[in-house]
Amino acid sequence: MCRTGEEAEPSGTGNDTGADAAFTALLEDSAEELYEAAPCGYLSTLMDGTIAKANARLLGWLGLEREAVVGRMRFTDLLTVGGRLYHETHFAPLLRMQGELSGIALELKVSGGRRLPVLVSSQIKYGSEGEPLLIRTTVFDASDRRAYEEELLRRSQEAQQAHAEADRARREAEEARLQAEADRKRLADALAVLQQSLVPASLPVVPGLETAVHYHTASADQLGGDFYDLFPLDDTRWAFFLGDVCGKGPQAASLTSLTRYTLRAAAHHDPEPTSALTTLNTVLHGRYGAEGDPRYCTVIFGIVEPGLEGGCATLRLASGGHPPALVLRSDGRAEFLRTPGGLLVGALPTAPFSTTQTTLAPGDTLLLYTDGLTEARTGPTRKQLYGEDALYAFAAAHAPAAPQEVVTALTGLLRSFGDGLDDDTALLALGVLPGGPLQGRAGKKS
Repeated sequence: MCRTGEEAEPSGTGNDTGADAAFTALLEDSAEELYEAAPCGYLSTLMDGTIAKANARLLGWLGLEREAVVGRMRFTDLLTVGGRLYHETHFAPLLRMQGELSGIALELKVSGGRRLPVLVSSQIKYGSEGEPLLIRTTVFDASDRRAYEEELLRRSQEAQQAHAEADRARREAEEARLQAEADRKRLADALAVLQQSLVPASLPVVPGLETAVHYHTASADQLGGDFYDLFPLDDTRWAFFLGDVCGKGPQAASLTSLTRYTLRAAAHHDPEPTSALTTLNTVLHGRYGAEGDPRYCTVIFGIVEPGLEGGCATLRLASGGHPPALVLRSDGRAEFLRTPGGLLVGALPTAPFSTTQTTLAPGDTLLLYTDGLTEARTGPTRKQLYGEDALYAFAAAHAPAAPQEVVTALTGLLRSFGDGLDDDTALLALGVLPGGPLQGRAGKKS
């Protein structure tokens, strides 16, 4: 095939001639056929928008007959309400000013009440004198593009929504964390106040004795069950006790409170140590055993009677299932003060208790402790218990020592256990002052 005005190139073989003929036949489309069957819509309108010509492709999209469109409808009649408004306020004025517009997104009203998204390009045809004659417009189906854009928009909105939800979740998580921390602090503060109410705020001064105490709380989130007390019975005798109730939390606190006040009341009624423990056993078993939920405690109860100026103090002890007291003598010895017998207090309706008596000479110190000390886990694997033997060796290495010195040394020992110390621990030490006027000395509560 050769173009008009061009010379034909030399022909090749006969096969080339046949191929050229077939190719030429394929391209022999009439202008009318190209216009009507184009893959896009074509229309021409007068300057007032009246449709003068439209191809079959556009009419097929609209679902209208040519007779109903040409000469009867304006271009704006094919548009949706929004498209018509945009055409009148933007499209038409710009077209008159510029002479052409390309790729304007509009929507056509098509058959079935649907909307067809399209891209419209228009160009004004001018006469020889430059006067506008008509408007030629090309319409491209933008359904796929619109669907793609809508999908992109949907994905973008989903991503924004997911991001917003993630941000909201993070904010809510942070608010919940802060609220939990505040609640935990309030709870810890409340528990600390309640825990302090279960033990004396301070120890009284006992003539001729030095005292010291320490209370270690294993968890700020739980009430412990360790307790102690020291109080006068009369002008010459003082009662003291130290113990540990079963369990943790509010129930343990309730049991601790009942135990403390029962022992105080029992001591004033009958100061004999075995009588006080028997009374406590009766009260606890009667209060909890009858409900089928027995509660019990271990406790050492004692009476100390300081001697005259510079003299010895007489000590009587009874134990209800509690670890033995430890005495650090002024001559450098250490010894456990065993109390034979003595069951858990409150576990059975009746329980036998026995009394042990000893004398504290000037410079001697009596140490009471709860099993949080001896049951602390030690070693690299935290599987070994500290035990009474290690405690005895520790005491022997520090004897002789005044009560505050003993408690200070043991406080350092407790810190050295780290996470191996997972139970509350109470320490109470009493010692006879070495000579001097008959005055007392209370150590700091640590």
